[in-house]
Amino acid sequence: MKTTLISVAELAALPPSDVLVVDCRHVMADTTQAERDYRAGHIPGAVFADLDRDLSDLSRRSEGLGRHPLPSESAFTDLLGRWGWLPGLQVVAYDAANGAMAASRLWWLLHLAGEHAVAVLDGGLAAWQSAGLPMEAGATERTPTQVVVHFDPDQVILDHDAVVGQSQQVVLDARAAPRYRGDVEPLDRVGGHIPGALNRPFADNLDADGRFRPAAELKNEFLALIGTHAPEQVVHSCGSGVTACHNLLAMEYAGLNGSKLYAPSWSGWVSDPSRPVAKG
Repeated sequence: MKTTLISVAELAALPPSDVLVVDCRHVMADTTQAERDYRAGHIPGAVFADLDRDLSDLSRRSEGLGRHPLPSESAFTDLLGRWGWLPGLQVVAYDAANGAMAASRLWWLLHLAGEHAVAVLDGGLAAWQSAGLPMEAGATERTPTQVVVHFDPDQVILDHDAVVGQSQQVVLDARAAPRYRGDVEPLDRVGGHIPGALNRPFADNLDADGRFRPAAELKNEFLALIGTHAPEQVVHSCGSGVTACHNLLAMEYAGLNGSKLYAPSWSGWVSDPSRPVAKG
């Protein structure tokens, strides 16, 4: 069972009946492009997950839950059933050209639902194609299943007040440094960060080829950042609760288990103009 990362060679060796592969590509500039790319060519047997439609519930944006509110338990249950998923079935999620951004979101959602047989393909679709492995076109249809999953509330923070003024926890912001500092803000109402949050850009988890850096290196960097805080006292944030999952995955891969996600993240935080904003 793979619970964090899986290599291209390991995935290629798995019998198709023993794995559910999920294509999580997402193109922010054109949200319909990824599914067209999937239909043009994907890892054989892969189903498609749309970040906005399947891994989020955009109808709840007005509730102050950020740009990518979490899907409901029932919606996520229905999604898994349509994919033909069963508890214990190995799931492999992959991305393209964005460092496993949406793939890590699916990884975390399954962990939130209590399932640990899920891994992200290290290096993503680019690594698969570089290895000369086959692709297939069209859309994969799997036999639906009847399943029920429940989210663990201890793994997620939705309450905005619970992320500030807590000496027993530390918030790590996964956005690039210019957005964290407030130098630029291309997506949200105002730039800056949650007061007290530290910056850990998710791109720092990857090497030049888009693969995760060695676990020992990541562990040392995260430990240096969080100081005396235990992994269970770490809360991850980003712009909308997506790339923060990348840091969560990196910590788990490095053996630092038990951190949480502040799901509304920066876009949820600034939905109320009265909340304080830190810059620099």
